[in-house]
Amino acid sequence: MAAPAEDRLGRELEHFDGVAARDTETILGWNSPVGRARADRRGRLFVATGRIAPGTRALELGCGTGEFTRRVAPSGARVVALDLSGDLLAKARAKVGAMARFVRGNAEALPFRDGSFDVVYGCSILHHLDVEVALQEARRVLRRGGRLVFSEPNLTNPQVLLMFKCEPLKVHYGGSPDEMAFTRRAITRVLRRIGFRRFAVTYFDFLHPAIPASLLPLMEPITERLERVPLLRAISGSMLIHAEC
Repeated sequence: MAAPAEDRLGRELEHFDGVAARDTETILGWNSPVGRARADRRGRLFVATGRIAPGTRALELGCGTGEFTRRVAPSGARVVALDLSGDLLAKARAKVGAMARFVRGNAEALPFRDGSFDVVYGCSILHHLDVEVALQEARRVLRRGGRLVFSEPNLTNPQVLLMFKCEPLKVHYGGSPDEMAFTRRAITRVLRRIGFRRFAVTYFDFLHPAIPASLLPLMEPITERLERVPLLRAISGSMLIHAEC
């Protein structure tokens, strides 16, 4: 009989192979003008916060179809992009080409030696995993002084809460059976337990996918200013998780 973790990973793989067989970027929300703007910003945050530069050894967890791989690789970093789904990796290879190396593998049991990377990053992957196990593995493969940077949905955002806690909405929005977002407090406890001494979890992203493309130039700077408003920022759509070994 399979262990519960293996059951969960099997369901995740089945889900994302199904996503790969359809219009993946539309399902994941990166295909619209607002979706591309949100993805572009995440790419910039990964590069800036992770201090990703020419020669940096960077590992992307849950690369999917390579939307963020292609945004990070032009930094000149030596990017290795990992995903559990071979079907998604095929799409990523076609999109990114030789700018990165693609590996099929499990983020909870990384196929890399200790201290192999300067940076580990990823977008909306940790909530599909046993987050503590995945971050322990990320820390293992980071060199001393290495950085991790992840963007994750914020469970204290009202829409995110409904999407993850209300099963019909979860199905409607294409969620996988076992994924579950978390709060800033929850991920802070995990980072502390793992032993990260320097870390920060910041709220960001009020740029809603439903905003019309014509309003994007007006709304983008406004929504970024909202992230600096005390109390209000706590219900932003996402969190940026940054830690150093």
